[in-house]
Amino acid sequence: MTLIGRIHGGYVHNRRVRVLGNHLVELIPKAARVLDVGCGDGLLAHLLMEKRPDIRVKGVDVLVRCHTHIPVDQFDGKVIPYADASFDVSMFVDVLHHTEDPVFLLREAMRVTRAAIVIKDHTRNGLLAGPTLRLMDLIGNARHGVAIPYNYWHRQQWFEAFSTLDLTVGAWKQDLGLYPLPANWIFGRSLHFVARLDLT
Repeated sequence: MTLIGRIHGGYVHNRRVRVLGNHLVELIPKAARVLDVGCGDGLLAHLLMEKRPDIRVKGVDVLVRCHTHIPVDQFDGKVIPYADASFDVSMFVDVLHHTEDPVFLLREAMRVTRAAIVIKDHTRNGLLAGPTLRLMDLIGNARHGVAIPYNYWHRQQWFEAFSTLDLTVGAWKQDLGLYPLPANWIFGRSLHFVARLDLT
């Protein structure tokens, strides 16, 4: 592992997972069965279940890792391999900007979901937002073999997609404080959001 990888793992990743978990647990309905799409090692999902024993989380990913914290099934990155309305909630944590067509995958999530879709992703708004997001993706994901198409949307693009899909924005939060200072001044700002989209 490179020096940057070690710093990211020890200094950034663990805190980010903890803080992000605190934001996400507030968005998940009571006693929900949750599908974590693109769950990685499942650490965040495991943490959510520790914080919320009333929920159950199952993972699905294109690249299934050798050791995961939750059960994970493989999928092709397009068609979610479950029947209609199999879950109460689908969750995408820093996944949609890794796809060529986020709307297609959101439609798939709507198909397998009964109540809501929870998203954590980025907005390409603000000074040097694009280059900053590219750097974060390279540091955090390149070593895992994750596709990095740099498909970052402006806030307005997100809301237009939600409107097209008839998804109601039940919650939207930015300025998440994911990183320790001074890193948060550079990599935090308003580049991140969490949202709950209610199916109508």
